[in-house]
Amino acid sequence: MEQGGARGDARPYAPTGTPQDVRVPEQARGEHTHGEPPAPRVVQRHSVRGQILDALRAALVGGELTPGHVYSAPALGARFGVSATPVREAMQQLAAEGAVEVVPNRGFRISERGPRDLAELAELRALIEVPVMLRLARTVPAAGWCALRPLADATVAAAAVGDRAAYAETDRAFHRAVLALSGNQHLVSVADDLHRRSQWPLVNSPAGRRADLLTDASEHTALLDALIAQDLTVVQSLVREHFNGGDV
Repeated sequence: MEQGGARGDARPYAPTGTPQDVRVPEQARGEHTHGEPPAPRVVQRHSVRGQILDALRAALVGGELTPGHVYSAPALGARFGVSATPVREAMQQLAAEGAVEVVPNRGFRISERGPRDLAELAELRALIEVPVMLRLARTVPAAGWCALRPLADATVAAAAVGDRAAYAETDRAFHRAVLALSGNQHLVSVADDLHRRSQWPLVNSPAGRRADLLTDASEHTALLDALIAQDLTVVQSLVREHFNGGDV
């Protein structure tokens, strides 16, 4: 996510290697000749909105957007070098997820959460994920779990550098991959939504420390080892500890 202020050229925010929202061939800019009709525009409708949504989520998880504070779409648009429109669209999505609240004529207030909210989300996630993981531990062969090793390693790599936003993404990717082995995409979607909500920062609480991320990442590795070994006792213990410890 771009951290600085607005860029003077006000171009759409895009990470390195990501195409811009609209690519217009030369003919479409009125430079065609011989009476040929202009070539159609190649428009990636979701590009800017999706990039801004990802950037806002990263800022939220990283603690750059403070709970209780109100942010205007124009100000955030200037920060990312885009108009207010894709920011409003992205913020509306975050509002639907409960991450922000709409403040008429002002912008969006970052939702304030306390430890009880986090505990309730952890309880819900445990009710969904623990029995599924235990069932999968009995049925999925070791080769299936070994294929998830790169995802577990990615959480460790993100934790090692203290990149909370990257850790949040790799953490959810690991859990999604585990639950996807159930073949129930509705379950995966619901669990991922709860997981995302559990990653938002608490009121008056700094973003997770590097040591906390490393502890959580190590639990992924230990859990995967137990799943490969089909050690149900260890799996159950690790999964419950993972959620009770406030999985980030």
